[in-house]
Amino acid sequence: MATNELNGVVVTHPKRVVFPDDDITKQDVADYYDAVMDAFLPGVQGRPTSVFRFPEGLAEAGFFQKHPMRGLRRVGHVRLREESGSLDDYLCPGDAASVIELVQYGTIEFHPWASRADALEQPDYLVFDLDPGPGVAWREVIEAARWLRDRLSKVALKSFVRTTGGKGLHVLVPLRSACRWEDASGFSSAFAHQLASERSDGFTATSVMSERKGRIFIDYLRNTRGATSVASLSLRARAGAPVAMPLRWQDLGRCASGHAFDIRSARQRLARLRSDPWEGFAVMRQSLEQAMRSYGASSE
Repeated sequence: MATNELNGVVVTHPKRVVFPDDDITKQDVADYYDAVMDAFLPGVQGRPTSVFRFPEGLAEAGFFQKHPMRGLRRVGHVRLREESGSLDDYLCPGDAASVIELVQYGTIEFHPWASRADALEQPDYLVFDLDPGPGVAWREVIEAARWLRDRLSKVALKSFVRTTGGKGLHVLVPLRSACRWEDASGFSSAFAHQLASERSDGFTATSVMSERKGRIFIDYLRNTRGATSVASLSLRARAGAPVAMPLRWQDLGRCASGHAFDIRSARQRLARLRSDPWEGFAVMRQSLEQAMRSYGASSE
């Protein structure tokens, strides 16, 4: 049985084809995460993280997993209370070896919480997922992201943008650690519904599919305790092996789609970058107090 080793983790079946339409192997996936690790790891490190696993590759059905699986030796976990009131252990990557071990177990996608294991009740960023419905052009998605950025700026909130590796874009807002989930949820809901009401012809804040034709769904539901969103630089389990890519706002206009970057071009882009497109994101501390007052938001 062929094997390879990365970060002290043996990658078995390295020639197994994971993306059958693209001839991308398990080794290719492991090599990708190893190559981008310095930029990728901070987005999942120390956070409860759900993973999307495809042990036999995309030719077979995959599944999300949030609890530790038998056999893991490198991946940490955090015990937390679920909505039901019960306690359970959640996956919590801590270092490069833990990421590679999850890849060894068939992980393609990583979806972290917006809070850290050492401060579970305090989200440190918001995510607005701009998800275009049928008939929405890509340029409209770009314009929508810029519109959200400008509206957030008016309430003293700086935002960052990334492709999702799918159809849309994520707009993220870093927060200070004292923020509560109730505030994150309350503001993001009020903000999304207000924007959707102002431009109801092009936007909706409801996930009902019948309401989304020709509109962009402003998905604010990721800003609740236990919700996740795809990590920056995570691969997506879709044909072409696209990547969720953080961008500078000034680069957005040159981005061709939400899946413009893939397992190969993402590495090339990182090698060319002279600075972090999200420089300051991890240390920026912003409060929702003014924003909540402006949008009449209350804690839910």
